[in-house]
Amino acid sequence: MNRYLRALVVVPVGALKMGFAKLFHPKSFHGPALCMISPHSEITLDGGKLTIGSGFKMRDGAKLRVRKGAECVLGKNVSLNSNDMIVCHEKIILGDNIQLSPNVQIYDHDHDYRAEGGLAAMKYKTAPVEIGNNVWIGAGVTVLPGVAIGDNTVIGAGSVVTRDIPSGVVAVGNPCRALRDITEKDKHKY
Repeated sequence: MNRYLRALVVVPVGALKMGFAKLFHPKSFHGPALCMISPHSEITLDGGKLTIGSGFKMRDGAKLRVRKGAECVLGKNVSLNSNDMIVCHEKIILGDNIQLSPNVQIYDHDHDYRAEGGLAAMKYKTAPVEIGNNVWIGAGVTVLPGVAIGDNTVIGAGSVVTRDIPSGVVAVGNPCRALRDITEKDKHKY
C-alpha cells in the first residue's frame, strides 16, 4: 500500500488506541498522542505499566501485552513489525531507535513446570529483559528472559537469544553469540 494512504489509516488508529489507553489506564499508561499503529495490532494492559516514547510504530498482527505488576518501557522511535510479540510479566525495557523485523518474540517469563500442580498451576519464572539503543533485531528472533542486548547491535534472523549480547556486534545463531564487531566498513557494504 502506498505509504501516504497507509498513514491516512494508521495515524488516526494510533491516536484512537493511545487515547483509549490513556482514558482507561490513566495511571499506568504514558505515551504519545500521535503514532502509527495498525488497526490489526493489539495493546493489552492487564494491570501493568506501559510507557511508550515518541515515534512509535506498530504493524499488522503485532501484540504488546503487559501483565499485572509488570513494567514495559519502549523508548523513542521503536518499531514493532508484523506479527511481533512482546509479553511482559516483570520488566522489559527497549531503548531508543529499535527496529524489530517481522515475527520477533520477546518474553521476560517462562512457565514454571516444576511448580506444584505443574503447568496447570499457571506459575511463571521471570527475569527482566533490556535492549539498548540503536538495535536491529532480524526476522524470527526469540529473546528469552534475563537477557540484555547492548547498544548498536544487530541480531541476525532466526536467532534465539539466551544470554547477554555486548554492544557494537553482529550476533547470530541458536544460541545467539557475537559473530563479529560492527566496524566502519559496515557503512559501505551495501
